[in-house]
Amino acid sequence: MTRSLGDADWWRSAVVYQIYPRSFADADGDGTGDLRGIIQHLPYLAELGVDALWISPWYPSPLLDGGYDVADYRDINPDFGTLDDARELIDSAHRLGIRMLIDLVPNHSSWDHPWFARAIADPAAPERGLYIFRDGRGPDGDEPPSNWPAVFGGSAWRRTTNPDGSPGQWYLHMFDVSQPDWDWSNPAVAEEFDSILRFWFDLGVDGFRIDVADSMAKDLALPDVPIDPRTGEPTVDKFVGSPIWDHTGVDGIHRRWRAVADSYADDPLGARVFVSEAYLTPSERLVRYVEPGRLHTTFNFDALLAEWTAQTQRNVIDATIAAHAAVGAPCTWVLSNHDNQRVATRYGKATTGSSFGPGGVITSDNGQPNMITNDEPTDIALGRRRARAAALLELALPGGAYIYQGDELGLPEVEDLPIEVLQDPIWERSGHTQKGRDGCRVPLPWSGTSAPYGFNSGSEQPWLPQPDDWAEYTVAAQERAPRSHLQLYRAALAERHRNPALGDGDLTWDELDNRDLLSFSRTPGFRCVINFGTESVSLESLSPGATVLLHSGDPDSGVLGADEAVWLSVG
Repeated sequence: MTRSLGDADWWRSAVVYQIYPRSFADADGDGTGDLRGIIQHLPYLAELGVDALWISPWYPSPLLDGGYDVADYRDINPDFGTLDDARELIDSAHRLGIRMLIDLVPNHSSWDHPWFARAIADPAAPERGLYIFRDGRGPDGDEPPSNWPAVFGGSAWRRTTNPDGSPGQWYLHMFDVSQPDWDWSNPAVAEEFDSILRFWFDLGVDGFRIDVADSMAKDLALPDVPIDPRTGEPTVDKFVGSPIWDHTGVDGIHRRWRAVADSYADDPLGARVFVSEAYLTPSERLVRYVEPGRLHTTFNFDALLAEWTAQTQRNVIDATIAAHAAVGAPCTWVLSNHDNQRVATRYGKATTGSSFGPGGVITSDNGQPNMITNDEPTDIALGRRRARAAALLELALPGGAYIYQGDELGLPEVEDLPIEVLQDPIWERSGHTQKGRDGCRVPLPWSGTSAPYGFNSGSEQPWLPQPDDWAEYTVAAQERAPRSHLQLYRAALAERHRNPALGDGDLTWDELDNRDLLSFSRTPGFRCVINFGTESVSLESLSPGATVLLHSGDPDSGVLGADEAVWLSVG
């Protein structure tokens, strides 16, 4: 169903398209995507049928972690454009009925942020109290204040040097060394982020995606974390009671933000909203973030991490729906993003994800706890076939959904990027053992038969090289192909807008004898069936007299083939 900008509950069913601005479209020809490139392609996004855009960090940044190292929270990276460009983008999107979400990065800033620069330059500066600086352990203070590990590898602490050249205190960086953590126990930090939220809300932004929404509060007594017996190193796991992750203090931070958003309830644009990024499992733990008075929605990463089997998918769906219903929040489904291996590649591997048992509990990570590191051989034809079916599954489930740019084209992960072009800090912090996330961030192909495939019209090649065999994936090529990935997404989103059974709500499982099939119904008169097996099944035998609305394979075949999905009109 079409929802206007005045719909207060738009977020409960919204399909949101994630834009990684460096890689979407380059209007000025310098090799880097920009806001004017997004503005030029708004008609494409409107035709695709999305309800909102989520723009990954567009702030001034040294880009040592893809923009998640923010130097100024109230401006636009000059590589991407200006604040005037941002205003034009927001207003132009709104005129097309598309809402705008942007990233909020509240756990850390860039080391280029002026407050951190002053904190480093002068140990007595008041700005030092805005970050987590501590004396080291040991007789000379030359050991880190705790054994906490950084997500990107190594210690989460770095020692400073005093102006006189002597060793100084250590500062905490839970991610890259260039990303010092804010000290959220300091009221000035909370007040600063209230102001940041209001700045962008006043500019017309409809909401924020909260980066690592489970990380701001820490136990500042700095207790050590346990040693992981698998690695012999301090654990990075988000265990219950962790001093780093999912600390009880994040509750108050979330509620404070919700109060700011709710203060805009009478604004003509309607509700301002938040979506949480928090890798927490099982679902009962995650949904505390969307309890009444906290955040509105939270990414359901279990769906992203789940293997491609009927039983695991059903276990995840059941657990997700039950947990969200218990707190009155809609589910938010996600298959991909800028941090994870692309869907078409992940599903083309022998290891497609983690196994989930009843209750949505992970029973096996299949040796791949971080799917971006899965370097098994890829059957891309198989992966794209499964990705098409997964798209119909995701878009038929109750709640909202997110699409990462390029997934509507069936883009594969670029797994063979030359090491000299890698920019993800994971590459360096892991001691060159993990290539990191650059392979899912390669710029989009729009048209043509060779790089830059319409990404720009200038002489500069894109900031990450595009493969030589991407001509078939371009938007232009897929617009000419009636059964392309792009056309499937357009048709699915169009059906989702007009079909009252889709979006927020519930589902009922259709119990079948074939254990390789998942089938569920939604009211009124909608059914989705996915074949996870190897044998085709007659559509007539599944649902006599039903009308095919959409088929991820051949809609004229009369069958549901292996790794295919179908939407049916029944009753």
